[in-house]
Amino acid sequence: MWRFLILFCFVNIHKNIYSQLVYKDSMQPIETRVQDLLKRMTLKEKILQLNQYTFGENDNPNNIGEEIKNIPADIGSLIYLNINPEIRNNIQRKAIEESRLGIPILFGFDVIHGLRTVYPIPLAQACSFNPKLITAACRMAAKEATLSGINWTFSPMVDIARDARWGRIAEGYGEDPYLSGVLGAASVKGYQSESLSNPYSIAACLKHFVGYGMSEGGRDYRPTDISKQALWETYLPPFEMGIKSGAATIMSSFNDISGIPATANHYLLNDVLKNKWNFKGFVVSDWNAIEQLTYQGVAKDRKEAAYKAFTAGLDMDMRDNAYGEFLEELIEGNKISEEQIDSAVVRILRLKFHLGLFERPYTTIVNEAERYLQKEDVKLASLLAEESMVLLKNQNKLLPLSPSVQNIAVIGPLAKNKTDLLGSWAFRGNPKDVETIYEGLEKEFGNKIRLNYALGCKKEGNDISGFEEALKVAKTSDLIILCLGEDKSWSGENASRSTIALPRIQEELLTHLKKAEKPIVLILSNGRPLELARIEPHVDAIVEIWQPGIAGGSALAGILSGRLSPSGKLSVTFPRTTGQIPIYYNMRQTARPYGNMGNYQDIQTTPLYPFGYGLSYTNFTYTNARISSNKVRKDEKLTAEVTIINTGKSSGKETVLWYIADPVCSISRPIKELKHFEKCYLLPGESCVLRFEINPYKDLSYVNSSGVRFLESGKFILYVGTEKLIFEVVE
Repeated sequence: MWRFLILFCFVNIHKNIYSQLVYKDSMQPIETRVQDLLKRMTLKEKILQLNQYTFGENDNPNNIGEEIKNIPADIGSLIYLNINPEIRNNIQRKAIEESRLGIPILFGFDVIHGLRTVYPIPLAQACSFNPKLITAACRMAAKEATLSGINWTFSPMVDIARDARWGRIAEGYGEDPYLSGVLGAASVKGYQSESLSNPYSIAACLKHFVGYGMSEGGRDYRPTDISKQALWETYLPPFEMGIKSGAATIMSSFNDISGIPATANHYLLNDVLKNKWNFKGFVVSDWNAIEQLTYQGVAKDRKEAAYKAFTAGLDMDMRDNAYGEFLEELIEGNKISEEQIDSAVVRILRLKFHLGLFERPYTTIVNEAERYLQKEDVKLASLLAEESMVLLKNQNKLLPLSPSVQNIAVIGPLAKNKTDLLGSWAFRGNPKDVETIYEGLEKEFGNKIRLNYALGCKKEGNDISGFEEALKVAKTSDLIILCLGEDKSWSGENASRSTIALPRIQEELLTHLKKAEKPIVLILSNGRPLELARIEPHVDAIVEIWQPGIAGGSALAGILSGRLSPSGKLSVTFPRTTGQIPIYYNMRQTARPYGNMGNYQDIQTTPLYPFGYGLSYTNFTYTNARISSNKVRKDEKLTAEVTIINTGKSSGKETVLWYIADPVCSISRPIKELKHFEKCYLLPGESCVLRFEINPYKDLSYVNSSGVRFLESGKFILYVGTEKLIFEVVE
């Protein structure tokens, strides 16, 4: 009997203990679970949650076991440089089974434009002006990521970039704050789905907070001199839009902002992000960025760097382990408090609960054939590539190709190139998955058109030995498709360039081919706007395909044949020369807007191709633009309408861009500002009426250097296509 009583007491004691583990009870509210777990944690356990290590830098399979052994069971996060879900589960099992509290690890990775199913670089995606497609692509990427053991992506990048010399321009959505904000929000929606608890959701990370795209001279990691006015009107809005869409995390940027590096910027990380915007997620540093405070001259050593970053509001230390080394020491020295540690830990635990990691810590094992490159995913990647491509020139309507064309010369270093079509930040992309330009043409034309190939030259260098063969091929063909562009390593992080022109050898190849006296269609694959002043006059048509990912070949071929109609519009301005930088559509008005005052005297004032530019195979007419009232009070709404008619002979998609201008304001404003856009598909002769509902405080107001929005009475101008509407805001 006494044995039964002992057993009964033992079982009930353990039952009561387990029942007290509120954080393990999925029926409890998340905030309740977070607080219950927090109160059980030691200081060392809390500090480990604030650190992110890497796994997979040593890719020798023989070292995997030792590498896992070196990972602390209580670590908060890992950058998972592997995509093997079994290895990931072994690491997670260590956290669940060997740590005292069983807190799961958050696995992050740079899933920037797809994991294995690589779609176009973000700069290209923005040219689609299609948020729904971008959401779908990010959702596809999230599924591949979760099946590979990844819960968190360091994407989207919503830095505004107006200097094409900066390599990371490829990673963002271009030069416009509104477009970047809309597409950043669309990406967040795709990654995170309707709920982070969805098994195929991953946490998004808006980056880089903030102003990184303003790196001086386009040189990466350099300081930025940004006024608070510029911060609020240009660089902060895309982040605010992303946060409102539910972005789970933020990454601080590398750059020094007017003397205070972003990594230790209390005003931005704490006053703006956490207080003014009430951001509930957590902030992670960029790679080794805390230690870099010593190089930036604001911290004397790693300990002071950890102190400055942490007290500024940076919650998680990516990789340099400054928090792991010094936070406990800083508490002992009364420099920071455990309550401050708790505040950061809560943010990280909250995300882990929202992701369902406590209930589902392990990744379901699915073989690679079911995990990657699904038929519907490749089709989606091709559709996004198609809508991202921009027809820049089409002299004498050379495109689509005439049925009379029987022989095509396909020439250039990008024609049969697989690797570079992937673009930068495609770490798990495999060149063997890529459909080349040449393969796309073969698939499109079959035996109908003969393709004659010649390399011509490599992407760079001085070897012109292939020029004559290329010329011979060109002379025996009806038309030349010349495929030029960039190596994928020429853009991305730490890929700044002093000139945005193509290497001289590529330009010389083009000049040499002019001797064939055949029409030339120039295909450009690149990660930034290019200087085309010397090239453009020598070609009859130009198609900008960017770096389209795995499925760009057929998309381009469909555009060339006319099966598809180009619909992309530039998300970033193409200068005539590198010397025109910076040039972007929404600059402020000059003090002397007459004559040629203040402009360069040796070049035209206008860019070669402006933001929003892109040709089609059909014609769209804008007509009957009207507005619901010529006067509107600040608390009223206004509706603008315009009729779009396809007056051409083929069907097509038109991106309709609505801009506003405020000619007179107490703070001078850009010449015009994008406020709304929509894309419509029209058959020949078909029309549609598009509407823009204007909320004055949202769409017409401006912001001052303190981040306060204001709306002044007066005249406003609304532009849409060729139409212009004037109305007045009254008290």
